[in-house]
Amino acid sequence: MNLRSLDLNLLVVLDALLDEAHVSRAADRVGLSQPAASAALQRCRHVFRDELLERGRGTMRLTPKAEALRAPLKSLLAGVVDLVDPPKVPLSEIRQTLRVTMADYPALLVIAPMQQELQHSAPGVDLVIQPWHGADAARLRLMEGTADLAISVFPPAEDKLHREELLVEHYVVAMREGHPAASNFNLDTWLRYPHILVSGRGDTRTPLDAELAGRGLARRVGLVVPNFQIVPSLLQGSDMIAMLPSRVVAAEGELISFPPPIPISGFPLHLAWHHRRATDTALRHVAGIVASLLRER
Repeated sequence: MNLRSLDLNLLVVLDALLDEAHVSRAADRVGLSQPAASAALQRCRHVFRDELLERGRGTMRLTPKAEALRAPLKSLLAGVVDLVDPPKVPLSEIRQTLRVTMADYPALLVIAPMQQELQHSAPGVDLVIQPWHGADAARLRLMEGTADLAISVFPPAEDKLHREELLVEHYVVAMREGHPAASNFNLDTWLRYPHILVSGRGDTRTPLDAELAGRGLARRVGLVVPNFQIVPSLLQGSDMIAMLPSRVVAAEGELISFPPPIPISGFPLHLAWHHRRATDTALRHVAGIVASLLRER
């Protein structure tokens, strides 16, 4: 049989006919006229090569084949309903793995409290924190479906991506307590000490260096590291200085900080996912936790 020639609505009418064993009542149940229900019965008889409903003494009765069709037909229609409009599964019962791509900032701020929250609200949701390769790679992963959520600095989203701003970050100059520059921090003392630069690609220059060069100034980059996580301990054990997002310094709690002595632009942080995941309950729940955690900072 060619399934493309089968009208699914015909099976809905057949289900009513087999339940009611009465054409008029079946018609009322599915919102058809009596002639339309009769025509549907004739089409069903042709499809199944059986009378399905036979006239008895003042009533109609199901044929043996019709009786045999009742249970599998109901199962089939229920499966179609679940496919098109699946029932909502409680968060506590969802079993799902979500892939999240983000740099170590903001991972420093969200991973531990996010996991603690999931243990209570959605214990079957597992997370994979993917290696960070930059915002362009994160966007591509969302488009390809190899990542489910991304936290980064994203330009205005194209139609296929949902993007929402979580916070606007600014930079501070961080150093250990008792640092020689702390008692008289200014542009000269800032540039007098070697700087720690965070770069996942091993860059030794940033837009800050171009800004300094435009002012006829330069800094010494004494150490380049791949993530923010190791910077606080390096600062605490040396006279080095680092320019860090303010929330990294606040989370550490054992560093002192100053506003940069020249204007430095901050940056917004965005949360993004593909629009095809808009109805994914687990994803939206994790996104809500991330947004709440970062907006509280």
